[in-house]
Amino acid sequence: MSTSQTPLPPLVEPAAELSRDEVARYSRHLIIPDLGVDGQKRLKNARVLVIGAGGLGAPALLYLAAAGVGTLGIVDFDVVDESNLHRQIIHGTADVGRPKAQSARDSIAAINPLVDVRLHEFRLEAANAVELFSQYDLIVDGADNFATRYLVNDAAVLAKKPYVWGSIYRFEGQASVFWEDAPGGRGLNYRDLYPEPPPPGTVPSCAEGGVLGIVCASIASVMGTEAIKLITGIGESLLGRLMIYDALQMSYRTIRVRKDPSDASRPRITELIDYEDFCGALPDGGAEGSAITPRELRELLDSGKKLALIDVREQAEWDINHIEGARLIPQSLLSSGEGLAQLPHDRTAVLYCKTGVRSAEALAAVKKAGFSDAVHLQGGIVAWAEQMQPDMVMY
Repeated sequence: MSTSQTPLPPLVEPAAELSRDEVARYSRHLIIPDLGVDGQKRLKNARVLVIGAGGLGAPALLYLAAAGVGTLGIVDFDVVDESNLHRQIIHGTADVGRPKAQSARDSIAAINPLVDVRLHEFRLEAANAVELFSQYDLIVDGADNFATRYLVNDAAVLAKKPYVWGSIYRFEGQASVFWEDAPGGRGLNYRDLYPEPPPPGTVPSCAEGGVLGIVCASIASVMGTEAIKLITGIGESLLGRLMIYDALQMSYRTIRVRKDPSDASRPRITELIDYEDFCGALPDGGAEGSAITPRELRELLDSGKKLALIDVREQAEWDINHIEGARLIPQSLLSSGEGLAQLPHDRTAVLYCKTGVRSAEALAAVKKAGFSDAVHLQGGIVAWAEQMQPDMVMY
């Protein structure tokens, strides 16, 4: 039995005409029967808002611009960092330190000067999201944190806009389309897939866990393709399906996403909330005074107090840098209980990771196991390097 569905109607009305230059530029689109002149006119008339000019936003913006999307909005208030360059290909070495939105605008102009680029250099928040979304036909969500993902979802529902979503981690990625007001009773939103965010600290960010840069291109190209399909009304959308990509196995698979059949349990979105609060604060280990600053750790080390300095990162990170005198016990081993036997009982355990996220999570497990005086390093080895060891190699 076929699971294919009727294509969604085109999201955007076609522009009046294509110029001679546009016909020449988009000629390889125009000769595709399913897309053709009509589809290209719809792309020209489309207004697409991209959340983040980062790992997913960068390739998506480049290809949407090259494809002839007439108006591209960019929401990003961050600046380009050297660690971005292995995957955020819209930026170059000379852009380090520049606002990402401005760097992205310049790259888009170099590829396609016919695109109108609108910059929104502020943090997306409950106070501005719905009004911003109402200015666009479609949202492409390249956010890298759960608070922003739920905000984008709920604002899209309230603004009655479809959006394309993607996420990446190490060698894997996911993508889908959400549209609460989709025709034909096919409406779905992100909360149908993930009703609640994961416990804080359990899903590392790319900064904590890493990502193979080229995986961003794989997922972003799917996201860009879905955006083009929605705008022009061609093909079968990922609405109602979650695509899962595994680069190591080189496999793509899709699973069906459905509404909860019980109306009572399906989330109702009527207003925007505090998404940082909804996604939870990081665990503090269950006691006051569970975090110490780099300066306080330096003073403890200098005082001769008996400490067990525990690095809870992975071996690959330890090989890049670590604090002298530390011992490696990865967070996964502490959380599973396997690494707890390696902790000494005759001294205070001080845990650290890259930025404090994983060490806070590990600390909760360590304290639960009876190491009540254990603490973790606030800001992780990044803060340590900045404040105590500025010549340390950082990743």
